[in-house]
Amino acid sequence: MADTYDIAIVGGGPGGYVAAIRAAQLGMKVAVIEREHMGGICLNWGCIPTKALLHASEINHLLHNLGDYGFSAKDISFDFKKVIQRSRDVSSQLTKGIGGLMKKNKVTVIDGHAKLAGKGKLTVEKDGKKVADVTAKHIILATGARARELPGLEPDGKLIWAYKEALQPDKMPKKLLVVGSGAIGSEFASFYLNMGAEVTLVEVVDRILPVEDEEISKFVHKAFTAQGMKVMTGATVKSLKKGKTNVTATIEVKGKAEEQTFDRVIMAVGIVGNTENIGLENTKVKVDRGHIVINEWCETAEPGVYAIGDVCGPPWLAHKASHEGVICVEKIAGVKDVHPLDTSNIPGCTYCRPQVASVGLTEKAAKEKGYKVKVGRFSFIGNGKAIALGEPEGMVKTVFDEKTGELLGAHMVGAEVTEMIQGYGIARTLETTEAELMHTVFPHPTLSEMMHESVLDAYGKVIHM
Repeated sequence: MADTYDIAIVGGGPGGYVAAIRAAQLGMKVAVIEREHMGGICLNWGCIPTKALLHASEINHLLHNLGDYGFSAKDISFDFKKVIQRSRDVSSQLTKGIGGLMKKNKVTVIDGHAKLAGKGKLTVEKDGKKVADVTAKHIILATGARARELPGLEPDGKLIWAYKEALQPDKMPKKLLVVGSGAIGSEFASFYLNMGAEVTLVEVVDRILPVEDEEISKFVHKAFTAQGMKVMTGATVKSLKKGKTNVTATIEVKGKAEEQTFDRVIMAVGIVGNTENIGLENTKVKVDRGHIVINEWCETAEPGVYAIGDVCGPPWLAHKASHEGVICVEKIAGVKDVHPLDTSNIPGCTYCRPQVASVGLTEKAAKEKGYKVKVGRFSFIGNGKAIALGEPEGMVKTVFDEKTGELLGAHMVGAEVTEMIQGYGIARTLETTEAELMHTVFPHPTLSEMMHESVLDAYGKVIHM
């Protein structure tokens, strides 16, 4: 006999486990099938452990610059194994917490790999043996994604790393090549640079962090270079030749190739959805460029089958997956005030040094859409709190529709901007105009005052710059 549920969710990452909790809150009988670790890539191999590592690298940077604050210390050192172990411990703590949430909400967790096996049916296997048959009126696919591999440049887990190996290295590399300057690549490049490695960051397009506003990309490029990182844009890694203990990379820039040797290489060239071996071939579910196609309610072309999170495509963000999970479940349950997800209101954050955060349209994208824009900027050097913290490098940029005053986009670079971007996210969700933002009183002294000043600057009213 198969176990029967109202909703069965394949995958226990930020999309799957949040969808499960919300479904349980709405009175449904719910099962989550997870083949590896509850919490998915985010808690185990992504968002959380990388932030633990990055915080450690920030501490290392601070310890080597204590003189700026009037302190001195001798023989500063670190235990790299303990740095790595702490990040693993943080992940483990949160993963156990997810297990507690499942028990609290009476969600059944099944350990195994699930495949669609007919209408409303899943078969679950573990180590090649069937462990369960599951039936459910609604099935949500939340299988996530994995690192994209380029032919001839595949990670081997030893000298050429994907994100898992980069998170738990066998030793600290002295010379490192990072291929790809998106959020993942830039964060790893920043971590290893601040821990003392010689880092080269390679990006195939003409600027790093290519999804960000051009001014922000240029700012980070300049900051990375000033920190000692070698940044190569418009560059292609043509080959990686492995030796016993190092890798020789052939890198082409403007038609000219050069060889460089590195201790390790990190490949960070995007991700691809986990759509294989889950039974899609016997359904109407459509896959486009490695991702499942869904409508605004996360429904696939197969009745009763839904998909959320990274397996559905960009933006590949944990908070996007979680929100989709809630929308999907509430729509199934018939909640009256459920709304489709507006991806333009989803903030994106990169936790390198300096941090980067944004929401909405870039200046270029707004102009391409036909908007006549007003743009405001405010530099960290004009903010008292930033100077007091010893963090005077950064910028807040806002883009408005000149005609309506709508906040089209906000882009920030500098200390703690990942904590501030939610303010602009709320503003966009509430369809706030420049008038409401100008009339909002921001506390002093805070970094958030720069958000206010940037708005004022867009309309010629800036005070402190």
